[in-house]
Amino acid sequence: MSTHRAAHPITHTFKDDGTIPNNPELPLVLYRRAIDLAGSPDPEKLIEKTFAAHGWGDMWRNGIYPYVHYHSMIHEVMGIARGRATVRFGGAKGRDIDIVAGDVVVLPAGTGHQRVKQTEDLVVIGAYPPSGKYNLCRGSKSEHAKALNAIPKVPAPTSDPVFGPKGPLIALWRE
Repeated sequence: MSTHRAAHPITHTFKDDGTIPNNPELPLVLYRRAIDLAGSPDPEKLIEKTFAAHGWGDMWRNGIYPYVHYHSMIHEVMGIARGRATVRFGGAKGRDIDIVAGDVVVLPAGTGHQRVKQTEDLVVIGAYPPSGKYNLCRGSKSEHAKALNAIPKVPAPTSDPVFGPKGPLIALWRE
């Protein structure tokens, strides 16, 4: 039995709000219940194996910061292993989205995100493609100016973190 469910990506784009640049070229991609965690004794490991199998690494296990932030030099994927959260994507003028166990969200460089609320059992697995460099930006004017220059230079990943080199993300980010 496959642990990956059919991909029906939901996309969102967010405009630069003057503080959070977001990404003018690439949409946020949300896969609802993309990883079947039913019956898994270790959903964290299942998500980590999935991301690693498709070349996404530098993984972390945690929650989501309660303050708005973004990464201007790398894309990020977050897989929900346990619990649920409401996350504001896109900065103050963005959108609150509920995410639950099995959901995967791929954030293009520049996309603001912050946790609005969560269940006590929330565990998120985060990872990054092999190209790019991790940084944490909090929305200062000097960061914003640098980010506008850096974001277009971040290379698109060669593999979807859930579905591999022929996954929906690849087509969506090349259109």
